[in-house]
Amino acid sequence: MVLGIGLGVLTGSALRWFAPQVQRQALNLPSWLQLPETVEAETPAQNNNTPETNPKPVVGRFQPTREIPELSARWRTIAATQKDLQASAYMLILDDGRFAQMHADRPMPAASSIKTPVLLAALQQVDAGDLHWNEPLVLTKDLVGGGAGWMASRPLGSRFPTRVAATEMIRVSDNSATNLLIERVGGQQIINRRFQDLGLTATAVNNWLPDLDGTNTTSAHDLSRSIALVDTGEALSLRSRDLFREVMGSSVTNTLLPTGLMQGLGGAQGAPDSTLASKGYRVYNKTGDIGIAYADAGLIELPDGRRAVAGFLVKGPFNDPRSTNLIRALAAAMAPHLKPEPAPPRPTASPSQESTP
Repeated sequence: MVLGIGLGVLTGSALRWFAPQVQRQALNLPSWLQLPETVEAETPAQNNNTPETNPKPVVGRFQPTREIPELSARWRTIAATQKDLQASAYMLILDDGRFAQMHADRPMPAASSIKTPVLLAALQQVDAGDLHWNEPLVLTKDLVGGGAGWMASRPLGSRFPTRVAATEMIRVSDNSATNLLIERVGGQQIINRRFQDLGLTATAVNNWLPDLDGTNTTSAHDLSRSIALVDTGEALSLRSRDLFREVMGSSVTNTLLPTGLMQGLGGAQGAPDSTLASKGYRVYNKTGDIGIAYADAGLIELPDGRRAVAGFLVKGPFNDPRSTNLIRALAAAMAPHLKPEPAPPRPTASPSQESTP
């Protein structure tokens, strides 16, 4: 009995002494000396069968929830001043789902704004492993596009890495680069099928660029959706999302949506990009211009960290300055609804917390 009691005391003392090392897996004990596992209390987040009492809203999804009627009405009033121009407009604040619209689903000539969903379709193939970002694309006679860009001046058979074609398609709106990507994605029918799968119901490529007759179509809603699907992670991987934003950020044309937003915000006016940056805004946009139709759509970063997407299209007489002025006016009208929300006051420490060393 004395021997048994002594061994029990020694064993208990040893277990207590080595318990911290065992829990850190720094000491291995034989199975007969293993400590019993501790069972932690299951939290509601760990228990999948426990419903959340206050579920948080999903942030950053393309989920229109509540219209901003005063902005929609304001857009209609502005457009009514130019009755011979057709206009389409859409805006969605990604963080809370508030939106405004004016003929947002109307199919209209896309001009170069079609290049935004083309970039999305190409990056989807990159995600699928069917296209590599540095894969060379070969310029053929059928793919040479006049108008904007420099690739059309290169000899037939020239090879351009996919990353270069994608960047130049957005940066300087290169039409040949766009045709290279459309052909590599699978051609007009395949890329149109991809657009439909993405819910871009008004978007279609019916002709190689530059498509001066305006047969390629899209809508303000589709342009906004194509950008939002990327930014929210619904359509691309995180890596391809970063590539999309990097390419969109290279666009050099900022005279429509960015300029209109800058004018609507007021204050000091200057170069759109730098002026917006000084106010805490950033716009990733792509324009379109074929004379009879103009477009611009982009992602807007707000000073408080929220994000919005917006798209505008106008069709009218050839090279009529009223078309571009209308886009700027529509963009300016949404500025009051994109003001940053005031930061909430920081909680003050209680007297007991202040006295705690």
